[in-house]
Amino acid sequence: MTTVTFVFLTLFIWVLSCDTWLNLDQYEHYEETKAFAALCKNVAIHDNDSTKLTQTCDRRNDRELKFARTMIFTVEEINRDAILLPGVSLGYRVYNGCGSENLIRAAVEAISGENSKSCSDQVQALVGHSSSGVSGDINLILSSLSVPQVSHLSTCACLSDRRLYPTFFRTVPSDRYQISGLAQLMKYFDWRWVGVIYSIGMYSEEGTADFVKEAKKEGICIEYSLPYSQTSKKLFSVILDTLLESSSNVVLLFMSLSYAKSFLSEIETYKITGKQWIGTESWIMQPDLASADRKHILHGAMGFALPQASIPGLGEFLLGLKPSDEPQSAIIKAFWEEFFDCSYSRSNTSTMCTGAEDLRTVSNDYTDVAYFREENNVYKAVYSVAYALHALLQCQNGSNPTTGKPCVNKNEVQPKLVLEHIKYVNFTTKNGVKVLFDEYGQSVALYDLVNWQMKEDGSAEVSIIGQYDASFPKEERFRLKEDVNIVWGGNSSEVPRSVCREPCPPGTRKVINKNKPVCCFDCFKCHEGTISNQTNSPDCLLCPPEFWPNENRDKCLPKPTEYLSYKEIMGALLTAFSCIGVFLALMISVIFLTHKETPIVRANNSELSFLLLFSLKLCFLCSLTFIGRPSEWSCMLRHTAFGITFVLCISCVLGKTLVVLMAFRATLPSSNVMKWFGPVQQRLTVLIFTLIQVMICILWLTITPPFPNMNINYYKEKIILECALGSAVAFWAVLGYIGLLAILCFILAFLARKLPDSFNEAKLITFSMLIFCAVWITFIPAYVSSPGKFTVAVEIFAILASSFGLLVCIFVPKCYIIIFRPEQNSKKHLMGKIPPRTI
Repeated sequence: MTTVTFVFLTLFIWVLSCDTWLNLDQYEHYEETKAFAALCKNVAIHDNDSTKLTQTCDRRNDRELKFARTMIFTVEEINRDAILLPGVSLGYRVYNGCGSENLIRAAVEAISGENSKSCSDQVQALVGHSSSGVSGDINLILSSLSVPQVSHLSTCACLSDRRLYPTFFRTVPSDRYQISGLAQLMKYFDWRWVGVIYSIGMYSEEGTADFVKEAKKEGICIEYSLPYSQTSKKLFSVILDTLLESSSNVVLLFMSLSYAKSFLSEIETYKITGKQWIGTESWIMQPDLASADRKHILHGAMGFALPQASIPGLGEFLLGLKPSDEPQSAIIKAFWEEFFDCSYSRSNTSTMCTGAEDLRTVSNDYTDVAYFREENNVYKAVYSVAYALHALLQCQNGSNPTTGKPCVNKNEVQPKLVLEHIKYVNFTTKNGVKVLFDEYGQSVALYDLVNWQMKEDGSAEVSIIGQYDASFPKEERFRLKEDVNIVWGGNSSEVPRSVCREPCPPGTRKVINKNKPVCCFDCFKCHEGTISNQTNSPDCLLCPPEFWPNENRDKCLPKPTEYLSYKEIMGALLTAFSCIGVFLALMISVIFLTHKETPIVRANNSELSFLLLFSLKLCFLCSLTFIGRPSEWSCMLRHTAFGITFVLCISCVLGKTLVVLMAFRATLPSSNVMKWFGPVQQRLTVLIFTLIQVMICILWLTITPPFPNMNINYYKEKIILECALGSAVAFWAVLGYIGLLAILCFILAFLARKLPDSFNEAKLITFSMLIFCAVWITFIPAYVSSPGKFTVAVEIFAILASSFGLLVCIFVPKCYIIIFRPEQNSKKHLMGKIPPRTI
């Protein structure tokens, strides 16, 4: 039977089938060689021909012993498998780690076979190391020999660089995935403002640098990134001051286990509260870190841990260890004395060790066999080498089915060939875990998201609350369990907030401040007429012309429409005055009709008086067409009706004025002017003047008629519903024609105001036309400058004022005489004061 040997580098001396000891210095996840050397003392390395090296270390690591025993268990399990490697047995050498320089030397000696007696066969692979820094150093040396190295706990993403570490493989996920998971975790809970405290060394320094880059991609800002050293009080003081003064509530503790223990022991005496601590896989699954003094720190802590696994038989194997199994191993006795607080040498301070003590009665990292997380990576690492050998030794028809090359005899196995085949291993272990390596020597990354839930006695329950699986698409890798109980840091009952600046709410825009981190942005309210309907919107959007922002400027609402309505006070008042005008005109018509045979009604052509009253009623009524929501018909009707009725009204007044003048001329001797301006001519005058306005209005309506228009330019925040003129020329032509007739009427009435008549109507017409002209002259600037519905109100007011002026000035005095001074309503009274005329 052929024995194939590989090396496991761990913390303490473990003598198994090989009797060669190498004294090496290492502490798990510890990368600074000078600091490591300081942990050991009395280093003694003998010359090359010495068969035994001695060294004393101050500290022992239960977990590393557990890793070594797991490797031994796996080798024995593989050797019992008659199918995986038939006719081949795996051998091993286990090296102690206590001095990093010696550790690298040990790797060289292990490969070269120096100081080896019983394990004389060539080493085909190396399993280890726990430390990223040491693993990197070892691989730099051994890669030239093409010896594959499989690490169970070296997580630094830098080791994936195949140019520097071409023979390095690992069954533990690269920190690149852990870093991505940490960034996804912070993004999920919207922790955009975080602090980082990291330890000195490759693992933490490289990991922190990669995390800062990944966080930046996810929009997460780093408030501070501070190094920690066990030997520097100044660095700790800076960290302490920063924690007390910082505004970020989330702190990532990116440290190896040894540093994490040291840091927590120092920080626990300070009451740093209100922080959500995030840990890395190196320490987050170490419940022995918990204590009552650290409850304010670790309660609610989160982090990604290697997935828990079950390895049948491993628990019994670990707990079944007895010193009698390795009677020559001083290190086993040292562990045993530490486990049971006993001694193999006589002492007055401790009991004697019997070697029959039961490991099940003590609690430490070694005896914790509930789940196997890191141990499962050791298990997979050993099996990876075994499956590579299995693939290498396959032979079908004289060639290897994997590579197509000639078959290799088991006595011809070389590290280079093992390296070639370990790249392509793809198998499932007995506990159901799939193992394969990508082009960078990395295995599939899978993490459990754990949450520390501290109890009153200071113990911790680490609960799994989620998972990160790199086999899924990036956006689906991080998943939180449903209905899971999560305890938050800082004794918070809700998810802690950790942002430099709260997100800009809708209605504002986000502006990056060049003098601050990208997360410390500024929020500015959207400008007038613009909105933002999303959180952290970079720009504000302009509302459509018919819309206007609400008060919060987060949505566009239809602009309120404005027009002169019957329901509002101003519209109701104008409607009331219009109705009053119609009522007065109607009452005067009734009075005139009932007294139509009286001299005062018959004077100055009663027919024109009734026509004038009728036109005034139309003038009052046409003002109503200006009130209400504009429509196509109301817009055409309001201006044309107003223009025609007013011309009809002014034409009647003009006719009455001409009658006064002609009547005076008729009193002169040999004057027959009245026969040329009788009732027929008066009707024709009114008809002709009115038809001219009708023609102007027809042309207006035919060419460019008025139309309803939504004016969005006058007011920014509302729409004016108005009647656009269509043709401004036609509109001012209509008004100009009315004004021309009014001025002509005023001039003629003014000339006839002093004619000798006891009741000279020309005076009343003069005064009424004076009011008419004053109203419409004032109307022009008021109409042009009035906004919105007030434009319509000014026009209605001008119509009503001029109509009331004509009605009151011309007809009210006559009604007063008819009703209150009937004695003056006689021909004698009207003609009594006419003086004699001579030619």
